[in-house]
Amino acid sequence: MGMNITEKILARASGRTTLSPDDVVFVNVDKVMVHDVSGPGVIAVFEKLKKKGMKIEKLWDASKVWVAEDHFVPSADKVSAQNVVLLSEFTKQFGISKHFKYGMGQYGICHTLSHEEAMVLPGEVYVGGDSHTNTTGALGAFAAGLGHTDIAYVLLNGKIWFKVPETLYFKLNGKLPNHVMAKDFILQIIGDIGTDGAAYKTMQFGGNGILEMSVEERLTLTNMTTEAGAKSGIIEPDQKIRDYLAVRGATKYNEVHGDPDAHYEKIYEYEASELEPTVAKPFSPDNIAVARDLSTIPLDKAYIGSCTGAKYEDLQAVARILKGRQVKIRTEILPAAISIFKKAMDEGLLKIFMDAGAVVGPPTCGACCGAHMGVLAKDEVCISTTNRNFPGRMGHVESKTYLASPLVVAASSVTGKITDPRDLK
Repeated sequence: MGMNITEKILARASGRTTLSPDDVVFVNVDKVMVHDVSGPGVIAVFEKLKKKGMKIEKLWDASKVWVAEDHFVPSADKVSAQNVVLLSEFTKQFGISKHFKYGMGQYGICHTLSHEEAMVLPGEVYVGGDSHTNTTGALGAFAAGLGHTDIAYVLLNGKIWFKVPETLYFKLNGKLPNHVMAKDFILQIIGDIGTDGAAYKTMQFGGNGILEMSVEERLTLTNMTTEAGAKSGIIEPDQKIRDYLAVRGATKYNEVHGDPDAHYEKIYEYEASELEPTVAKPFSPDNIAVARDLSTIPLDKAYIGSCTGAKYEDLQAVARILKGRQVKIRTEILPAAISIFKKAMDEGLLKIFMDAGAVVGPPTCGACCGAHMGVLAKDEVCISTTNRNFPGRMGHVESKTYLASPLVVAASSVTGKITDPRDLK
């Protein structure tokens, strides 16, 4: 029996010719990322090692390491500000040149920069100090989040062990209707399999419906595999991926494709025409309902942001809804990277947002992780393009967050209630 794309990538990275699920392999890592939350944690691990007598003078390969400031910028308190300082000192000490610094040109959410800047390429093994590192698997890479200790090990050795995961295959037939986005599809999947339905597995997406999707829409799918407990999410590279990367200056890489007789633990099949605008109710991404069934729920806030819901095409979708309309609730729109912000400005999207009454802010994870830049108060209800909605995720533990596509969130901002975009007048 042949190997799927995940098995092939891990086999190549470990010097093996064949691999099977549950094999344990020591793999060479191609790229590693830390940010202003995970970075200080990694630094703390280094300090513990130094106290035990270990000399840490250099990293395995600083050119393969990149750093993002995204969670606590602009800094809202002294601790956050100090974390950013620690990160800067770290990059200087070890000669890390790829440091996307807040307030100094291009910066943004790490999982957006990974593809927006072509930091990760097809066929690579990529690890990051964040659970949504899975996102970049949409480019045909094995991408997985690791904890502080594991990231520290990778930084020093360039290797890490993995148990080869089983792979679940999600096949989409047909092109998504105009009112349905990738967010609706992945919420449907998570609703079907549960938040632990892919625990330590790879979620692979394919079928002609995936081929029809843009690269940015595919990134939404792999991003939210984390919410199903997956080790990674992945999509085989195609011409759309090649074109996307070429625009960003990346043309040399080694694609990997699965064998025709590859093994999958289970295959799930969906018809695009049957999908509906879908919402995840509090307090779990698997607690789904059709948007139209929630049309009486009043809202206090609409949030359009994060690695999941503030890519350029997400903003375009929002603009189609907001153009010529006014929002009825507090609406915040934060593009996921400065490059996306500038493009949205050049194309007139920001004016549409502000003319509609929305607030436009800088790239940051702050509101998504309930840290700053628009946290929720007690009893406030938010509809959001983000990926998590457990208690306290976006603010007060007694607030509520509904997860939805950019189209649904934008439509809801106009009515002040959860709204299917087809029902806007």
